[in-house]
Amino acid sequence: MKRLLLLFVLISSAAFAQQDILLSTYPYPYEVSYINFDSQHQKLKMAYMDIKPQKPNGKTVVLLHGKNFNGAYWKTTIAALTQDGYRVIVPDQIGFGKSSKPVGYQFTFQQLAQNTKKLLDTLGVKNIELLGHSMGGMIATRFTLMYPNSVSKLVLVDPLGLEDWKRVAPYASIDSNFKKELKTDFAAARKYQQENYYHGTWKPEYDEWAKLQVAWYGDPNYPTVAMDNALTSDMIFTQPVVYEFNLIKASTLLIVGSLDRTAINKDLVNDPAIKAQMGQYPQLAKAAQQQIKGSQLVIIAGAGHLPQIEAFDRYIAAVKKFLAD
Repeated sequence: MKRLLLLFVLISSAAFAQQDILLSTYPYPYEVSYINFDSQHQKLKMAYMDIKPQKPNGKTVVLLHGKNFNGAYWKTTIAALTQDGYRVIVPDQIGFGKSSKPVGYQFTFQQLAQNTKKLLDTLGVKNIELLGHSMGGMIATRFTLMYPNSVSKLVLVDPLGLEDWKRVAPYASIDSNFKKELKTDFAAARKYQQENYYHGTWKPEYDEWAKLQVAWYGDPNYPTVAMDNALTSDMIFTQPVVYEFNLIKASTLLIVGSLDRTAINKDLVNDPAIKAQMGQYPQLAKAAQQQIKGSQLVIIAGAGHLPQIEAFDRYIAAVKKFLAD
């Protein structure tokens, strides 16, 4: 028992020690592989987990992470889906997690969708069930629009992009976002996540994801990560998908937390009336459901931006039911 406890302490210490910008010593829940490819005149490496079930049902689910995360936070979702026979593929997008952090990369949802398609083509996967959370929901939407014949079912979990923030919020320049990212240490990350993801609450188990968000803070190459984060923030704010929901043909499920109020640049809005209207996820999700023909909506009471962490049982039940139908 003492040996097991010591092993757990050693693993935990390694996980949250100072990381380089590729999270080289951070242990993901499943084996990590890589594909190498050229993009925008740069040689890049894309990390991914490819978990095969013991009893395959012939279907593949692809999980797309949010901006302040990477594939590791899908660990409980991966376990639940593989148990039901799904093959699960989880990429770290370029600029995130264990994947390359390019310099001067033009981040667009089209580019990230194309990178994801390159991974699937490399693995020989032609048809998928696609699940995206937060920023990953915007990538999943773009991917579905670009490759409609590849996606049989689409699940959007508290996706960003349910509204066009630039219509009501001031623009924050890449330079200002870069300066902000440079100052984002654990305390700042925890404060942001508590206020924006967990509706003012906090539990010890949330620490893992706040720590992982800033695990490379202090690394000599951290400014590269900070700039990539600033560029992806710009992508999220300036490239809305809300106007194209009506073009989605895949069977779609929306899952949102009833308490999610996430909205980009809401902190820059001076008018309290406008600020109060931003990030109203239940209403925004209902509007999106009306736009996506035949879509379903599950609102998880008492949860915020991360129902897969806050209310896993209710979240995974909705996902499993939808995928099985």
